[in-house]
Amino acid sequence: MADRIEKDTLGEVKVPANAYYGAQTQRALDNFKVSGFTLQKRFIYAYALLKKCAAVANNRTGKLDDEKAHAICSASDEILGGSLDSEFSVDAFQAGAGTSTNMNLNEVIANRATEILGGSRGQYLIHPNDHVNMSQSTNDTFHACLHIAALLAISEQLAPALEKLASSLEFKALEFENIVKTGRTHLMDAVPVTLGQEFHGYAGIIKSNLKYLNESSDYLKELCIGGTATGTKLNASQGYIDAFIEQLNSHTAMDFRAAANIFEAQQNTEAIVKSSNALKSIAVSLTKISNDLRLLNSGPVAGLAEITMPAVQPGSSIMPAKVNPSLAEMLNMACFQVIGNDLVITQASQAGQLELNVMMPVMAFNLIMSIEVLAGAINSFNERCLSGIKANEGRCTSLVDRNPILVTALTPYIGYEKAALVAKEVYVQNKTIKEVVLEMKLMSEYEVDCLLDPKKLAKPDKPSEK
Repeated sequence: MADRIEKDTLGEVKVPANAYYGAQTQRALDNFKVSGFTLQKRFIYAYALLKKCAAVANNRTGKLDDEKAHAICSASDEILGGSLDSEFSVDAFQAGAGTSTNMNLNEVIANRATEILGGSRGQYLIHPNDHVNMSQSTNDTFHACLHIAALLAISEQLAPALEKLASSLEFKALEFENIVKTGRTHLMDAVPVTLGQEFHGYAGIIKSNLKYLNESSDYLKELCIGGTATGTKLNASQGYIDAFIEQLNSHTAMDFRAAANIFEAQQNTEAIVKSSNALKSIAVSLTKISNDLRLLNSGPVAGLAEITMPAVQPGSSIMPAKVNPSLAEMLNMACFQVIGNDLVITQASQAGQLELNVMMPVMAFNLIMSIEVLAGAINSFNERCLSGIKANEGRCTSLVDRNPILVTALTPYIGYEKAALVAKEVYVQNKTIKEVVLEMKLMSEYEVDCLLDPKKLAKPDKPSEK
């Protein structure tokens, strides 16, 4: 493959002749052969949008002429369109602050903009630093880019996925509202609930998490853009920040705003930590729901078997006809990843020093991964599993009818101690509560029948039907 020679402040570097990236990107590719993981397309596209908005802002403040601004915007649009994806291969584990990724964007945009103006790659009619990076530093733009990318990913991917999940759970709650089953605490039999009540609870959990996510996401709207290297706004022209924010909001309709305290915003990663914490909360809640559904689905013979999840693929390479709760298991694993990502973000956040946190690349990689993994896992689980869950009503009825803890309903009438004796005799003699109560002559048959109606026990606040 033919090469071209480019130069940076350290000297000459060989770069593939057909590459749009330049010397600093090539150095990063050579130096950081670490994981094979790159920052996500979502992040790269957000950075391209940032560069476009910066070019417009610099043009409006008179620092960048029309021709150069137009060329930078056009090149940025090509990145946003996906035609230059192959130019962004810098490892996610790279030099601190994200300078390598910022320069990757700067060089690709500069070379493509140079072509648009009639030049050739490496000629730099548009300069990566002087023009594409005008009024900017990695220190403000990478941080701001993560806020932009994360907020867009949450609003476009995760929030809709959670809304659909909550809706599906509420639908199932209505579908199962009259199916009475044994409630369980400590994994032991307890007083009855309906299957619908359990699913209604799950829907409430998701709605609560969505509210928390939206509240924490608001912090991402505050950007340290224009702070440049240390928050002093050095080399950023008067009016640049306002022009940038106006341009960004015109493209995203997300109501981004300039940081009230740019020194705080540039060195502090609180918004990122808050968002990651919200994602962890979602993961914890989804793990609980997934585990519950796996328990309720367990069987089909020796488990609870109160629900049946749809069969989506064979469950064993050795046991014929075995079917596993594959999508619930997948959801668990995705949630474990998100919980682990939150720890990485926490550690990276506390590693900030003085005017800058240099651990931004690993925070970006993990935060965007968490959002995208959660959204994808939720959508797959919702569409391929939750929607097809069926209730095994006969099994639910059979178990609740044999539940000795139903005697709890009799305690206001015969007292706690006598109710406990009844429950023990039910266990020992393998009889029904009704049979034992009548044998002990504690109540009449009519009274027992009225008090032990499982539907009334599951919905004590609902008026009795006449």
